[in-house]
Amino acid sequence: MINRILLDGLLKPVSHYCHAVEANGIVWVSGLVGMRADGTIPDNTVAQFDIAMDDLRACLRAAGSDLDKVTKVRIFMTDITERAAINPRRIRDFGENLPASTLVEVTALVDPRMRVEIECEAVL
Repeated sequence: MINRILLDGLLKPVSHYCHAVEANGIVWVSGLVGMRADGTIPDNTVAQFDIAMDDLRACLRAAGSDLDKVTKVRIFMTDITERAAINPRRIRDFGENLPASTLVEVTALVDPRMRVEIECEAVL
């Protein structure tokens, strides 16, 4: 069975997708950005990262998982030089539960004010 998850209180998907999908004990979370559900976007990368991580955690929990079950995380940043600013947050959020990770710089995200997007896979 495939469980497609759309959460109330999160930014609505801007296209044809859901926030997360769970199937056979695996959870895939769609790319989440630093935009609040009301459409506001902080102008600070760390604040955007925190919003995206809070939403990621909410998606994982809705699927029956959590951050300690993340097996792979991908972070897309529009300015890779800000990696050092978000790293303490990554340490705080993942702690000793180190996921496989990819972090890349991209030229743009769906809104030019956005600076970071996060997606992941996890297990139940």
